Amino acid sequence: MTLLEAIILGIIQGLSEFLPISSSGHLALGHLLFGLEEEGLFFTVVIHIGTLIPVVAVFWQDVWVLIKRPFQKMTYLLGVASLPIAVVGLFLRDVVGAAFVSLWALAAGFVVTGVVLLISDKLRKTTKTSEEITYFDALFIGAAQAVAIFPGISRSGSTIAAALARGISREAAVKFAFLMSIPAILGALLIQIIDLVRDYSVAMQDINFLNLGAGMVAAMVSGYFAIKFMLAAVKKAKLRYFAYYVLLLAAAIAVGMVIFN
Repeated sequence: MTLLEAIILGIIQGLSEFLPISSSGHLALGHLLFGLEEEGLFFTVVIHIGTLIPVVAVFWQDVWVLIKRPFQKMTYLLGVASLPIAVVGLFLRDVVGAAFVSLWALAAGFVVTGVVLLISDKLRKTTKTSEEITYFDALFIGAAQAVAIFPGISRSGSTIAAALARGISREAAVKFAFLMSIPAILGALLIQIIDLVRDYSVAMQDINFLNLGAGMVAAMVSGYFAIKFMLAAVKKAKLRYFAYYVLLLAAAIAVGMVIFN
């Protein structure tokens, strides 16, 4: 992997992790369109850390409150919301992995994301505050996050849309969705670290620390701006523009599959 490839992958990861356009789908397309080699497991761990940092930085006050008072309702809500993706991640990894090798599955995922975003922009009766979020709300949003483990389906888009569907205000919805990303990213990191330890000798071959650092910084910086952009976009009900983008992307993939196959 070259330095430029590492930076490109980091930027793709940072932007698409928090913009409602699917990070997994865009990383798969990045490898295909730019002819990038598959990044190593250690690099994957590092860029995921890069995307975790801006969430904590932007929502540091909320995170600090959770650290100071861990036994509170918001902690329990985040725990409930994380259950579905934990189940899917542990028991359906092979099914999800198989979906990543299919461009048709990727295109279908982008279509799902586009439709969800279009619907979410139409939801107006969203007034619940963060304090009014119920455990059923959290489970419902968590189920949406679990579905987004499949390629092309946006985690941030799905969780925000699910929160809006439950009547949660736009500000509270985006905050809860991004706070949910912390245990989700930590969970993914844990699984990757376990795999890394299991295949340590292979994963640690030819490690380039310059590429690792560049990829991590690129993911961190692009992720920070993506979060800030999303905070403004959700409040102004501008998610439909992301919907148009992913639907066009799905159409382009489908056309490409027909022409080149």
